[in-house]
Amino acid sequence: MLPTPQAFADESYFTAGQGGWYIVGAVIVADSDREVFREAMLGLRGRKKSGKLHWHDMKREARTQAAKTLAGVGGSHVVVFGTAVATAEQERGRAKCLERLVYELHVRGVAELFMEGRTRQLNERDVRVAMGARSNLPKGTQFAVTHLRGGEEPLLWAADILAGAAHAGLAGSSELWDLLAPRVAECAVSIRQ
Repeated sequence: MLPTPQAFADESYFTAGQGGWYIVGAVIVADSDREVFREAMLGLRGRKKSGKLHWHDMKREARTQAAKTLAGVGGSHVVVFGTAVATAEQERGRAKCLERLVYELHVRGVAELFMEGRTRQLNERDVRVAMGARSNLPKGTQFAVTHLRGGEEPLLWAADILAGAAHAGLAGSSELWDLLAPRVAECAVSIRQ
């Protein structure tokens, strides 16, 4: 059996008037490219030798370098935008985006998704949502969701950069998003269905 690509996902929430956007970004990485991606992400961390790289904590110059680095290592990505998500509906937004992400990853040959862990209950909810989405795929489809600590897997940082750049694009700073957009399949889901 040939190795299949894996996906690493992270999320962001963008507040906009009456309803914001829930964003889930997934970086799809071929088995042969995983170490290249990891080394690129570790390089962005610089002298800081522990902890994770986080878009929210980066200054503008670091964000630009992060987006350029992610664009430079290649790969393909999927970003699901959940529309009209009120602040109180963020978990519903996450679930709807995750449902769509499972489908989008499946059609790209991905059967394993890694996400940053949250609480045990929220992690279990993610798994239930993904398994529910898998039931809508062809019979016998394999799909797994695994939660990891953000500081332990640099590939999650790549997903954080992707979600952060998507967020920046919605906020009107499209130059960072424009660096990544050529490699991104964008999908929108309505949360109020």
